[in-house]
Amino acid sequence: MQKPINKKLFITGAGVSASSGIPTFRGNDGFWTIGSINYTPQEMATRQMYENDPFQFLLWYYKRFAKYKDAKPNFVHKWLSDKKLITQNIDGLDFKAGNLDYIPIHGRLDKLIKYDNEFTSQEPIDANWENIDNTLKDDELSLALIKKFKIPLINGKPKPQLGYSLKPYVLLFDEMYTEIYRFSEAEKWMETANCIVFMGTSFSVNITSIALRIALLKNTSIEIVDPNPIKLDYQNVKYFSMSAEEYCKNN
Repeated sequence: MQKPINKKLFITGAGVSASSGIPTFRGNDGFWTIGSINYTPQEMATRQMYENDPFQFLLWYYKRFAKYKDAKPNFVHKWLSDKKLITQNIDGLDFKAGNLDYIPIHGRLDKLIKYDNEFTSQEPIDANWENIDNTLKDDELSLALIKKFKIPLINGKPKPQLGYSLKPYVLLFDEMYTEIYRFSEAEKWMETANCIVFMGTSFSVNITSIALRIALLKNTSIEIVDPNPIKLDYQNVKYFSMSAEEYCKNN
């Protein structure tokens, strides 16, 4: 009898990149834990903030994200490099590890896109962060970022221009999953998988909810890899109470 084709889909979260020196999103130094003096990270990381106060938005973004631009992939990223993969992480480490066709469903730190209608299809471009002098003081750094993101000053204030200015290739809190982030392709991968492996994710983001809903409808088996896995109200689940690295070494 012919064995069924292994069509595992891996969905990874911030826990996978922790050993590369990148803080988990909601840890003490997490991306979504530290905001600014006046705003929470959930208020900062929005399209509205980018539009209304690009000086503050870009300075916060650069300091919180771009300082990890030189991070290196770890054992797990390398193990996943030939696997079907959707990641919530924007660090680009899966690309650095050699996975050329994974879906970065929340975008990538090393890419930019045009500031345009959310539903306008476009190809991200390289961010080339090395062009920014990170030793600049905040005022000078803000001006350098405004210039890099092609945001003109109108009556002395920066104002992003649709179809011309650039924005980070990152899904912001008030934006939707669209084809810019390969959402339909991600759904298709979920629908055709015979097993979905969740690794290093807290199940607190929309993409994991979508994947679980599809798995339930398709009766797809689920594996959860985490030292303290969240228990799901779902029958077809295997729990692996271990780190992602331990799982990879055992499979």
